[in-house]
Amino acid sequence: MNDADGRPMTTAFVPGHITGFFSTHPDPEPAAAGSRGAGLALSDGVTVTVSRGAGTRLNGDSVEIAAVDHVIDHLGVEATVDAETSLPLGAGFGVSGAMALGTALAANAAFGCHRTENELVEIAHCAEVEAGTGLGDVVAQARGGLPIRLEPGGPRHGALDGLPARPRIEYLTFGELSTETVLAGDTDRLSAAGEAALDELLAEPTAEQFLRSSKTFAEDAGLLTDDVRDAITAVEQAGGQAAMAMLGRTVFALGTGLSAAGYEPAVCRTDAAGGRLVDVEDS
Repeated sequence: MNDADGRPMTTAFVPGHITGFFSTHPDPEPAAAGSRGAGLALSDGVTVTVSRGAGTRLNGDSVEIAAVDHVIDHLGVEATVDAETSLPLGAGFGVSGAMALGTALAANAAFGCHRTENELVEIAHCAEVEAGTGLGDVVAQARGGLPIRLEPGGPRHGALDGLPARPRIEYLTFGELSTETVLAGDTDRLSAAGEAALDELLAEPTAEQFLRSSKTFAEDAGLLTDDVRDAITAVEQAGGQAAMAMLGRTVFALGTGLSAAGYEPAVCRTDAAGGRLVDVEDS
């Protein structure tokens, strides 16, 4: 597809991603670095359109997204990246990872880079690792569903499984947390909590256990903020379950947990397909 000036233009859709829990696994090789854990790919996501030019825009505003810049540099193209999303940046929805993966998918098609899907996922994954903005969102967003990251890294190194479910998801955000700051700090306590949570989920691989493990992880890792804690408590008092999105001041629940507690959350479902090229009218 071309734009009004005849320039190649391609659009990709990448689901948002909520991580419930994780452990960090650094490595000198970005493709081997990553995280283990589990999360949800959201039908609310990011639509990325790539055309010839320069610059990155998010919802019409110029932005600097280091992971997107890394992808463009790696592919060796000159591209304008236009991203649209209802999801907030920096609140635990994997927007940076979605923009990186969407840019890789769309630029590959628009400029004839001739890379395979796994190569593009790895490029976007490495871009996030190098930018310090994520360790596991990209591979989970590429897979879709309720992905479990069994081994860290991009497609050549990592291993994924998932939960066979497609629940209704409610979420409510109170603001941002800095992924870069958390990942740059002492992550030993966080990783120990993440490994324990993954063991619990693998012993009982259900969506309900995912929520329980995610809540316990946030508490044990010392990441639970007061506003998120209050919302989780309200959901539990209403008979539901909720947890905190990593990394952001965001609470999420399955079913009607947040609305039953009196909140007015955003509502979506899990996205089963993962990151993909789309026609503009389908995005």
